Amino acid sequence: MKIAIEGCCHGELDKIYETIQFLEKKENIKVDLLLCCGDFQAVRNEADMKCMAVPPKYRQMQTFYKYYSGEKKAPVLTIFIGGNHEASNHLQELPYGGWVAPNIYYLGYAGVVNYHGIRIGGISGIFKSHDYKKGHFECPPYSQQTVRSAYHVRSIDVFKIKQLKQPLDIFLSHDWPRSIYHYGNKKQLLTKKAFFRQEVENNTLGSPAASELLHHLKPSYWFSAHLHVKFAALLQHQTNVKGQLPKATKFLALDKCLPHRDFLQIIDVDHDPNAPDCLEYDLEWLAILKATNDLINVTPKLWNMPENNGLHAKWDFSATEEILKEVLNEIGEDLRIPSNFSITAVCYDPNNLQNHREPAHIISPQTTEFCALLGLVDLNALIGESEKTGGDEVADENDMDSTGSAEEPSEYNTDTSGLSSSINPDEIALDEDEDEEGETVDSSVQSVEPSPGHLPEFSMSFSDIRNLPESMAVSSDDAMDSANDELEKSGESSQTEEEGKSPCGRPLKRISNENENVGTKKLKRRNQAIYASKDYEDEC
Repeated sequence: MKIAIEGCCHGELDKIYETIQFLEKKENIKVDLLLCCGDFQAVRNEADMKCMAVPPKYRQMQTFYKYYSGEKKAPVLTIFIGGNHEASNHLQELPYGGWVAPNIYYLGYAGVVNYHGIRIGGISGIFKSHDYKKGHFECPPYSQQTVRSAYHVRSIDVFKIKQLKQPLDIFLSHDWPRSIYHYGNKKQLLTKKAFFRQEVENNTLGSPAASELLHHLKPSYWFSAHLHVKFAALLQHQTNVKGQLPKATKFLALDKCLPHRDFLQIIDVDHDPNAPDCLEYDLEWLAILKATNDLINVTPKLWNMPENNGLHAKWDFSATEEILKEVLNEIGEDLRIPSNFSITAVCYDPNNLQNHREPAHIISPQTTEFCALLGLVDLNALIGESEKTGGDEVADENDMDSTGSAEEPSEYNTDTSGLSSSINPDEIALDEDEDEEGETVDSSVQSVEPSPGHLPEFSMSFSDIRNLPESMAVSSDDAMDSANDELEKSGESSQTEEEGKSPCGRPLKRISNENENVGTKKLKRRNQAIYASKDYEDEC
């Protein structure tokens, strides 16, 4: 099955679908699924734009509203996670996931689904240590603090994912797992993004929560975005079981949707041809949601997940065979995700620009239906009740500070290596559009030396990528022999292209003056002072 992976969407759905359709026609292929790695920007109206933590110049309607209103329909099934530039009020309506438009599915704060026998999981948001142990307490209208904390990863969601025991094929996160850069062409990465050097050398770049999940889940593929650069890596996991071959994860991060950027990759993934041709709930994940229902917290107070430390009566919430059968019986043995999308907010009308509305706290019928199916708590309904009762969910000034300090030590209790990042690239990325800032761009193809690192093989490639619609450049296959060599050493088989080279030659790359006089050129909006500043979160 051919799956298209896209980095940061930033609302450019028309361009992304147009590019996929162009490649389908050119290569005589059919893309079965599109996965978007965050910053999706499901903006329905002006009120949604007010719920995005971005500078005013980036508050643009883009094209999602057309798919929400029914003016257009996504030509390929699309699954996405949230990033740090989202209409948080919209995504908050679907904490357990759901349809944001026909054929466009959101995985929720964390989620697992199945499509054609391929198991796909993901976690939304980015890691911030000072919000990590809080509950999901935010609701619109947001304050300057909660508009940011609303998209920060929470320990409860990581805890739920860690209960998974069955293998995952694909996992999505917006920010990178910490340390993943050590398993790819780190030198090339630092050539492209020189300001990452200190964090890479200190091993503080990326999310420790995502890193823990990577080593726990060991999925076949892990896709990310956020840092606006293409980067591939191969991580071979250790095994303590004698005679068992170690698993390997192929990691790929992609850029944002802009001309001459590596924002899209198409890969081949084995699937079950006998599996239903529809999106399905994952039975194990449903059982975990049901088992952890009583752990839900909607306060901004810090709290700990159950551990095997003598303080908790129960700490293992993984699904047993008995629980799986019970849940399957409750849902009538039907795992198909219903096509129950419904419009919950006024859609943007370009002909009526006076129709301004304020963000509202909305209870989604999809979430109500899903919670009723499994007997779960609707987070949004619980938050609404808390607001009415005026309980202790109101945080004090210290608890509500979600801008955070760059030097703040982490509360994350399972990874203690370098969490006090000097920068914490917390929200990289609406960024540095070099074209707009006057840097010289050469449209020629830049040759790229083979990577000495352990790069994964992504088997889909294209023979000619110079004439894409809207000047959108889609990168070619980055497969390297080194990845196959490593897999063969561990006894795993891997399909390789002839001599490890892509038939399409070299990927399109941008050439700018930053390749000359490295170390003396002043990079616009790419210096330490900016990334350590208070406004760093907004600009990324």
